[in-house]
Amino acid sequence: MSCFVPTNMLVAAGMLMPNPTVKSIIFWQWANQSINVAFNSANSNKTTEMNMKETAACARMTSISPGLRTILGRLVPFTAVAAAGTVNVFLMRGKEISEGIDVYDHEGKSVGKSQKAGMSAITQVAISRVLTNFPVLTIPPLVLSQWERTSWAQQYPKAVIPINLAVISLVLMSALPLAIAAFPQYANVEVHTLEERFWNLKDSKGEPIKTLTYNKGL
Repeated sequence: MSCFVPTNMLVAAGMLMPNPTVKSIIFWQWANQSINVAFNSANSNKTTEMNMKETAACARMTSISPGLRTILGRLVPFTAVAAAGTVNVFLMRGKEISEGIDVYDHEGKSVGKSQKAGMSAITQVAISRVLTNFPVLTIPPLVLSQWERTSWAQQYPKAVIPINLAVISLVLMSALPLAIAAFPQYANVEVHTLEERFWNLKDSKGEPIKTLTYNKGL
């Protein structure tokens, strides 16, 4: 995740180009989803094979953005990013839900795969993605609306894009660590909240296992 902000700034710059065409919108949304694919692959659970459905994710992305642009104006690129980012996570990591992810006892031993743990992990990751994008969806438009009311905006109209990028960069750098920290990467879960086959497990000492751990990824 260390290159999340620089790579997303490149995409943001492309999205903010003046007078975008449908082709340019589609290209930059495809580029954004390609980056999401890389992040999802690098930060997945790793105990279950991923679905490499970048094409489907990009198709969802590009169908969302042009339609909303006429409705939401300046908010569209980031509305589309948040929506498609969530779709991307569920598409690529869907097997973690259908097949489950490894859950571990307190000794670090895998006791099987849990679909419920997989659903919990993917949901938390999707929420983190939305939490990352939500400030970008709201704060820069508010800042720009205030900027446009000043005399500086009339004197330096070309400063809008650099200011927007600067605000987006600051927001991303602030939002990303907070969004990642919203849920622990290694989560403890009560066995009774998982499938019934985990309810009566015992550790190497014969003691009942009450909690298990799973890696949700980032």
